[in-house]
Amino acid sequence: MSGPALRRTLGLGDAVTVGLSAMIGAGVFVAFAPAAAAAGSGLFLGLAIAAFLAYCNASSSARLAVRYPQSGGTYVYGRERLGPFWGHLAGWSFVVGKSASCAAMALAVGHYAWPAQAHAVAAGSLVALTALNVAGVERSARVARVIVAVVLAVLVAVGVSAFGSAAAEPSRLLDGAAAGPFGVLQAAGLLFFAFAGYARIATLGEEVRDPARTLPRAIFVALAVALGVYALVGVALVAVLGTDGLAASAAPVADAARVAGFPVAVVTVTACVAALGSLLALLLGVSRTALAMARDGHLPRVLAAVDGRRGVPVRAELAVGVVVTIVAATAEVGAAIGFSSFAVLVYYAVANASAWTLESRARTRIVPALGLTGCLVVALSLPAGSVSAGIVVLVAGALAYAVTRRNAPSG
Repeated sequence: MSGPALRRTLGLGDAVTVGLSAMIGAGVFVAFAPAAAAAGSGLFLGLAIAAFLAYCNASSSARLAVRYPQSGGTYVYGRERLGPFWGHLAGWSFVVGKSASCAAMALAVGHYAWPAQAHAVAAGSLVALTALNVAGVERSARVARVIVAVVLAVLVAVGVSAFGSAAAEPSRLLDGAAAGPFGVLQAAGLLFFAFAGYARIATLGEEVRDPARTLPRAIFVALAVALGVYALVGVALVAVLGTDGLAASAAPVADAARVAGFPVAVVTVTACVAALGSLLALLLGVSRTALAMARDGHLPRVLAAVDGRRGVPVRAELAVGVVVTIVAATAEVGAAIGFSSFAVLVYYAVANASAWTLESRARTRIVPALGLTGCLVVALSLPAGSVSAGIVVLVAGALAYAVTRRNAPSG
């Protein structure tokens, strides 16, 4: 590998906050409503399934990240453990799916901040955050730390206010009719979308100090904190709004705050901050995976350059920023989220399949097997439009591999 290497400047706290800013982002403000609509009183079973699936994926990702502490995450794992095609397919799923997710997060900022100019605000947000990332990942991590602190504080405050309000009725946790196993799996898919940020930690493998120690700890700490916050918020929302009220709400956290007497303006501002934090971490992860794929010839090699002075992949950052800005200026939130959900589950399926190959002992293969099976089942349980679009994109990725493999290193 030629050219300057990325700098190992991030510590445990930096890596955890990058992951948390992706997990505890806009998803916590929007994911519970469609999940409640899909599963009714089965919402919490869906949350449990999503959490267990996240645990399986975190375990597999941590083991792989220790073995391969490089930028690219599952793209690298799939390439090294399963072969170039599967690495390419994982990288393709991540870059394309998470680019759509970046656009959705930016559009969430636009709809909260200035609904009449949502697309313009989304594009402006992407330009600003791309400039921040190009300036250096250390600055991005510091900003992520501030965003995580603010979002966590407000979410905990809303949850406590909701539980302490006269509107809270614990009996509502058992209200509503579950939509059956298929509805519960759909809810799990929607809620897992918000958990998935820990992958961003693994994609920073070349930029953390002592990766063998830092990466596993950062993944599990970030996941545990996110899990606790989601459980608190989910129970608070149902206790105040009920499953029917939650399902009908376009802004459930704001509606719960209004009923509980918590300042709604604070929630609105926090939702924008959360979306920006998630977007910041997503842009970091997508650009690093693009960097790894460009190094192997699966994306234009010009994107593989790392700026020697700042230690960041400037060209990959700018390319991702331009593409996502165009999507955000033209696409709608619902289409972007549905498409992204399918792609990210395929990405994690490859991660679990890769972890399966690390050891031959049956005991060490249980978690990867459960993770792989869960990812595929939940992905195929998503709405038909999302599944169809995702399959088309996977086929396009396979065709792209056939075209570009002649540029990839042999062996």
